[in-house]
Amino acid sequence: MKRQNETRVSEFLLQGLPVPPEEQGWFLTLFLVIYLTTVLGNLLIILLIRIDSRLHTPMYFFLSILAFNDVFLSSVTVPKMLVDMQSNHKSIPYSGCISQVYFLIFFACTDNFLLAVMAYDRYVAICQPLHYTMIMRQERCISLVAWSWIFSFSHALMHTLLTTQVIMRRQNETRVSEFLLLGLPIPPDQQGWFLTLFLVMYLTTVLGNLIIILLIRIDSRLHTPMYFFLSVLAFNDMCFSSVTVPKMLEDMQSNQKSISYSGCISQVYFLIFFACTENFLLAVMAYDRYVAICQPLHYTMIMRQERCIALVAWSWIISFSHALIHTLLFLQVSFCDDITIPHFFCELAKLLEISCSDTSLNNLIILTEAAAILSIPFICIIGSYICIWATVLKNPSAKKFFKVLSTCGSHLLVVALFYGTIAEVYLFSSPSMSSAKEIAASVMYMIITPMLNPFIYSLRNRDIKQALNLFADKVMFCKSAS
Repeated sequence: MKRQNETRVSEFLLQGLPVPPEEQGWFLTLFLVIYLTTVLGNLLIILLIRIDSRLHTPMYFFLSILAFNDVFLSSVTVPKMLVDMQSNHKSIPYSGCISQVYFLIFFACTDNFLLAVMAYDRYVAICQPLHYTMIMRQERCISLVAWSWIFSFSHALMHTLLTTQVIMRRQNETRVSEFLLLGLPIPPDQQGWFLTLFLVMYLTTVLGNLIIILLIRIDSRLHTPMYFFLSVLAFNDMCFSSVTVPKMLEDMQSNQKSISYSGCISQVYFLIFFACTENFLLAVMAYDRYVAICQPLHYTMIMRQERCIALVAWSWIISFSHALIHTLLFLQVSFCDDITIPHFFCELAKLLEISCSDTSLNNLIILTEAAAILSIPFICIIGSYICIWATVLKNPSAKKFFKVLSTCGSHLLVVALFYGTIAEVYLFSSPSMSSAKEIAASVMYMIITPMLNPFIYSLRNRDIKQALNLFADKVMFCKSAS
């Protein structure tokens, strides 16, 4: 095991503004007035746009978002600066400094994108006035703002995670530079066989999901909301497996089953992000099926392209923030002598178990926020299918029943696999449950479920089968022609 002996800090000292001591009071009053003017002025703009229906246009919608963003951009630093101007001890804790770095980058980046979006809005209004209302529809405006937030989230996250590897956190503490993974509980004489098995499963997962994405892309008949969500789900499944499986395969043929601290942090973040995204995508797909069956006459109007993109974008935004919360909280956890993780990847719960610091806040957030993030989409899925079956049973017929079953059966099976395996690991597991059984359940939802999803959708879906046959015919034709 590698460990680094280094001095780590728990707080930083801020030099503050270069203001002479006798002028501190005057400058404090000045900046307080400027900050209150900023907050109240922007809040007033938001309020006026909200209450006046004449201002319910794309231009003022973007202006209200910019005003909201400016309030937070100022609030990241100015209140702390004002406190420090009347304090002798101008310090900021490590967690506060990291938070400032993240939110400063995020809100500044969002400002940058919003200004570009507002310029695009003015371009459409002036250069294409006849098509303005059609181009700048409400869903497109929301989608533009959502994408601004997504890019800003990812940009800020990248720099924040890189910063945490540079800044020293605590004083006089031994810093862990890597963790040891116990891996899968496989006898040494069977390592080769299992390595081949999991390699084939991983390649099947990647190729199967790539084929689904390719078929949906090239076949115009599959350019519908249902298949758009399916292509996003396939991409998510491929990334979800890729977070852990390549590392697991590498460890199966290596004697040194270690993972760097930064690698472990990255695994924690992306595992939470892709699992959370899968959770929301399944709920979005259930909503799509509900609209298609319960409101068929309004389906094309409700599930417009902009709304579909917005639903996926919001799934990513919530997943970004959800994963960020748990990752930043985990960065405050320290480790002592035991750095062995009894798993084949950096699972958050296992990491908290081997830490030597107080993890009560982490566990509380997992029990509350994470439980809500998992349960709300699941409840929405159940509610959607209750409405679907209630609609079917109003005028029951064998034809309608089989049509609904063929439309929703694949999604229901994927939902059962995803939530069933997660429940087996996190809800129905007990302290007496062996580590081998828990790892086997993790393999199920992390490797097997993403591999099965393409087969479930292709084997039970006539459109996918037709697209696959058409693609195969084109490939054979190209080969024979060459």
